Amino acid sequence: MADPAANTEHRTLIAGVGKSQVGRRLGRSDLDLTVEACERSLADAGVAAADIDGLIAWPGEWPAAPGFCGPAVGRVKDALGINPSWHAGMQDGPSQLGSVMSAVLAVASGYVRHVLVYRTTSEATGQAGGGRNTTSPADVVGVVGLQEWLRPFGAVTAAHWLAMVAQRYMHESGATKRQIGGLPVSTRNWASMTPDAVYRTPITIEEYLDARMISEPLCLYDCDVPVDGSVAVLISAAETRSDLRAPIRIEAMGAKLASRPLWDQWSDPLDLPQRDSARHLWSRTSLRPADVDVAQLYDGFSILTLAWLEAAGFCGPYEAAAFVEGGHRIGPGGQLPLNTAGGQLSGGRLHGFGFLHEAVLQLRGETGRRQVRGAETAFVGAGGGPLGGCLLLTRP
Repeated sequence: MADPAANTEHRTLIAGVGKSQVGRRLGRSDLDLTVEACERSLADAGVAAADIDGLIAWPGEWPAAPGFCGPAVGRVKDALGINPSWHAGMQDGPSQLGSVMSAVLAVASGYVRHVLVYRTTSEATGQAGGGRNTTSPADVVGVVGLQEWLRPFGAVTAAHWLAMVAQRYMHESGATKRQIGGLPVSTRNWASMTPDAVYRTPITIEEYLDARMISEPLCLYDCDVPVDGSVAVLISAAETRSDLRAPIRIEAMGAKLASRPLWDQWSDPLDLPQRDSARHLWSRTSLRPADVDVAQLYDGFSILTLAWLEAAGFCGPYEAAAFVEGGHRIGPGGQLPLNTAGGQLSGGRLHGFGFLHEAVLQLRGETGRRQVRGAETAFVGAGGGPLGGCLLLTRP
């Protein structure tokens, strides 16, 4: 185990977080949403825009479906009126959190002191009038690579690719749909206490089981919700602590990649990058899974949350479906309050950044009716399929 006192992460803090309006087809530009989130993050931290010397976007500009990428760094720089010494667009790396990790490393090195990281999506607007026409950037420039082996057979979205993983997982583990349904039912209950969640009406397990199938065994409520919205996170040098309103400590990061980062090259349903990154994280801290008070685990599809629960050590291999069954362990007052703002299944798909925003608010005790009492440690895991990265956060 690494010496926790020597961790690079500890030279930095999460100084502030900000979230824009989030909703379905808001009729606002992605730049407008981004500026709102960034300005709220700065106000939350108590840091002036003139002090920002780093700016990072996830994913940056690249060929993708309409609404997926958000505004380029240069546009945001001009809109905020800042002149960063360092900037980047993170198109690859250990999940969406790779952009946050890059900001941590840049600040810890002393190269910059305050880095804004943002993720913006207008996918709900982009999909209006006909739905998403692709989920793969490769499709925009031609069907190449892995897509050549998927699209001819009708497997055109991540729902198809992960449905096969879910089928195999259920076969190997004996998990049932009723057990797995405890997750979307629970997240909808959390969403009912979250004012900006997209879907706030609770659902029953019967409603989950009766929902229309998207790609067997994944039904409507197993799939996250495309939205318009933005989240910004400010990473600052630990030495600026006294200047910040309510900073959160980054205890450890996990970014290791040992398994093959492809949709079709796993040796078993659990051989995912989530497992690699979680092991890496736990090697960098003396804390253990039992010390975690609240977890925010990626739920682009319900099967990914089950994978994260097992990868992070919150339950054993092939035990996640039983762990979430009924929603009692993961609901208010449960053993592991999970996705407490409704996750992406009910709150809206912000590609992991919504989880980080919620984790910070939970550790500060600022989440109202859904507050986890005494929350001092939060685990945030983002990414699915070939992506996986995680953070362990603590109150200072």
